[in-house]
Amino acid sequence: MKAAVLNAFGQPLEIVEKPDPQIGTGEVIVDVVAAPVLSYANEVFSGERRYLMELPMIPGCGAIGRVKLSGPDATHLQTGDWVFCDPTVRSRDDALTPDITLQGWSARGDGGLRLQRHFHDGPFAQQLRVPTENAIRIGAIEPHEAAHWCALNVALVPYGGLLAAALQAGETLLVSGATGNFGSACVAVALAMGARCVVAPGRNTKALADLERRFGERVRTVILSGNEDVDREQLRAAAPGPIDCVIDLLPPSADTKAVRAAVMAVRPYGRVILMGGVGMLGGDGLSLPYPWIMRNDITIRGKWMYPPEAVTRMTGLVRAGLFDLRQFEVTTFALDDANEAVAHAAHHGGPFRMTVIQP
Repeated sequence: MKAAVLNAFGQPLEIVEKPDPQIGTGEVIVDVVAAPVLSYANEVFSGERRYLMELPMIPGCGAIGRVKLSGPDATHLQTGDWVFCDPTVRSRDDALTPDITLQGWSARGDGGLRLQRHFHDGPFAQQLRVPTENAIRIGAIEPHEAAHWCALNVALVPYGGLLAAALQAGETLLVSGATGNFGSACVAVALAMGARCVVAPGRNTKALADLERRFGERVRTVILSGNEDVDREQLRAAAPGPIDCVIDLLPPSADTKAVRAAVMAVRPYGRVILMGGVGMLGGDGLSLPYPWIMRNDITIRGKWMYPPEAVTRMTGLVRAGLFDLRQFEVTTFALDDANEAVAHAAHHGGPFRMTVIQP
């Protein structure tokens, strides 16, 4: 099969012929039809983000494809089924505290690295080997729709946070980082789940205006000033009532003041979900006042990725017409042009934009 390989950080991807992956027990081979290129892939491949990856590796994070082969433990998958290849691979030998690796992308800790050594390569290739439970059926689609279905990869991350927050229909959500790739998807997902209102702060006035245009009065935008106290009051004033939940999706480059302004705008007894990258590249950590957390009974939770059932439930939102994949602008590249795709993703990221490789 043809594949794009990252041999070393800072080097371009090399397009090579590789042996087809071989199926093992508890595994599925998928013919890759479309694989998203995340907007920060260039930062990962350069080593700037310092992700835990053992190279060389066929990279990528998530894919849409069709089942080629499935093992004896697969009781529902059939050859030809359309599936989302979930990159979130969990170890199977400890249900309480499984190790996690993002196949083709990054590992968490030593256990995740050991897992990565087996489920090593990602979807920038014509075929992909995944654990049986990670080939998740999405129902019949037309081949030309596969690139748009890659939007699942973006939507699932904030969806995991909203599930962790137990967001209820009729509640008000504040999305910190709403003008980014994952943040804008979070706005759309929250509205699909029935949020009464989403407060969307940011400094990108064009992106904020686009959110208002897309979603109307259910989105209340706030232009951040950089003054933490002023911004907190602006956020509270923009909401139609108390802010029930805050989710932070800001990138590693973000100032902790912006995160804290958003977090501390939540109402007493409210919930906060931290999913962003603040502190990953060094610098100040997020400090929050103990008395405020304790006396206001605030729940603060970190969340990485999403639970296994999220893919099926997110697919249900799509099939119900509540989350529209067509709102994403998609640019596709052939596998031979993988390096051009990475460069394009870096320069054309942002809300409702996707770059996709189609092997």
